[in-house]
Amino acid sequence: MPEQHPPITETTTGAASNGCPVVGHMKYPVEGGGNQDWWPNRLNLKVLHQNPAVADPMGAAFDYAAEVATIDVDALTRDIEEVMTTSQPWWPADYGHYGPLFIRMAWHAAGTYRIHDGRGGAGGGMQRFAPLNSWPDNASLDKARRLLWPVKKKYGKKLSWADLIVFAGNCALESMGFKTFGFGFGRVDQWEPDEVYWGKEATWLGDERYSGKRDLENPLAAVQMGLIYVNPEGPNGNPDPMAAAVDIRETFRRMAMNDVETAALIVGGHTFGKTHGAGPADLVGPEPEAAPLEQMGLGWKSSYGTGTGKDAITSGIEVVWTNTPTKWDNSFLEILYGYEWELTKSPAGAWQYTAKDGAGAGTIPDPFGGPGRSPTMLATDLSLRVDPIYERITRRWLEHPEELADEFAKAWYKLIHRDMGPVARYLGPLVPKQTLLWQDPVPAVSHDLVGEAEIASLKSQILASGLTVSQLVSTAWAAASSFRGSDKRGGANGGRIRLQPQVGWEVNDPDGDLRKVIRMQPQVGWEVNDPDGDLRKVIRTPGRDPGVIQLRGAGEHQSVLRRPRRARWLCRHRESSKGGWPQHHGALHPGPHGCVAGTNRRGILCRAGAQGRWLPKLPRKGQPVAGRVHAARQGEPAYAQCP
Repeated sequence: MPEQHPPITETTTGAASNGCPVVGHMKYPVEGGGNQDWWPNRLNLKVLHQNPAVADPMGAAFDYAAEVATIDVDALTRDIEEVMTTSQPWWPADYGHYGPLFIRMAWHAAGTYRIHDGRGGAGGGMQRFAPLNSWPDNASLDKARRLLWPVKKKYGKKLSWADLIVFAGNCALESMGFKTFGFGFGRVDQWEPDEVYWGKEATWLGDERYSGKRDLENPLAAVQMGLIYVNPEGPNGNPDPMAAAVDIRETFRRMAMNDVETAALIVGGHTFGKTHGAGPADLVGPEPEAAPLEQMGLGWKSSYGTGTGKDAITSGIEVVWTNTPTKWDNSFLEILYGYEWELTKSPAGAWQYTAKDGAGAGTIPDPFGGPGRSPTMLATDLSLRVDPIYERITRRWLEHPEELADEFAKAWYKLIHRDMGPVARYLGPLVPKQTLLWQDPVPAVSHDLVGEAEIASLKSQILASGLTVSQLVSTAWAAASSFRGSDKRGGANGGRIRLQPQVGWEVNDPDGDLRKVIRMQPQVGWEVNDPDGDLRKVIRTPGRDPGVIQLRGAGEHQSVLRRPRRARWLCRHRESSKGGWPQHHGALHPGPHGCVAGTNRRGILCRAGAQGRWLPKLPRKGQPVAGRVHAARQGEPAYAQCP
């Protein structure tokens, strides 16, 4: 008879019981370290080919701008509103509304942005990937994204995760009574995590990024590994509101926020919702990237009670800021300044502050209908009261809540759009008409651009300028190379190389070739500009260079840069015309061509041949200027030519 084999469960292979009957237990190929672990100092070239087109499942022909334009934004808003107000048993909503959770999700998606290298931000939907999806500060946001899955599934490729995550936060504010400043779609999803330096630490909440007294390493903008900004318990868990204010100011500054914007974001964001610290933090399971497969992409599974709802643990802090946690009002500041505070601990053992001597007990509603609570605050909330600058700002808002609403609307808009670049990249019907300074605005093009003949003329003028190829190329390189793809800032558009700070950067050789090229620019382009002389087709460099001569007349202000001595001069004669700008004529030509000019140490005197008369001295007292000015009549705008 053939030999009967034992059941597979009884098969053993040496010491590897219950393993494969052939090889026993083996490590999976994906387990353990790789080349980067063997040679950690090896140059990582993966940053040069992040998110390659071949890895995009949408294909090279996919046009997200065209797809998102087909969305009915009002219908999308209603769909998100329905999700926000429909509590799910697998993750019950505090106060029956997921709005505060969605605000936190959007905030933490955008809040990774940092100014030093433009990395981070909401673009690309990076919160879906490691390490951000597993940062301690992002605990429970895996549930927020899972709640939005029905919306994402409905709209598919028309709506990116990056846009959905942030727009949900915007909708949450509107849903709870706050009027936002606007919203721009246009964030295209990426399909793998960015290669970003988030810090040298190898453990969560490590803080090896500091040196000296409290010097935070560049380009980082968070105080500890795995946090968005600051530790809500205070620096390294030290519940000192004044010390926390130092961290708040520095980290928010590195995210491009000033003191007013910082205070507005904290006050506005903490007007809604609560933190979660119902029980011991050691009962919370691993983050999504470390969680077992059966949790299907979710993490932080808690074994405390039900692990959800009233038993939820996220940060370990148990704070409800206001008595109206799903409504926009001024109650955060009213409570912050309405009580004195004492240091206490949450049920999870985290530091927080509670209204002193039992004041206000029972005035704060429980999220699931339990007994009323006492007012509570974070250590970082009290920073707004004890720091003299934040205190002055927030006390004014206590009396002028309409100013808080305006500042929070603009600060929130900046927070969720700061990494998107120029406003021209914003899409959709909710983009506000107002352009803000932080968006690096440039004048809109409302005129004809140069044609082939004008380009040829410009080329000949540039080649005749006397500047070398090296000087011209290096300046063009310097202007364009300031662009960075991370937050779409910099570049040649706007001609900002002639302005501070770029004009003073050491790498741009500010006192050498750059200055020579900038001084040449006003001379180039006269002939190709509009007949009214507004210099729109080729913009002259106004600048703030010491060589600028300011000539005032007819209520207008003209700026002309000084330039090297040349054999060719530009004659621009202005003839008066009623009811409008003076008409121009003139061209480049050698020599004075009938122009008579004089100078003295009190200013500039000019006579435009027989066409005009001597101009009075200009307000440049004590500054000798050698040069000529050609003008039609006294008091009209004049143009200067300076050797």
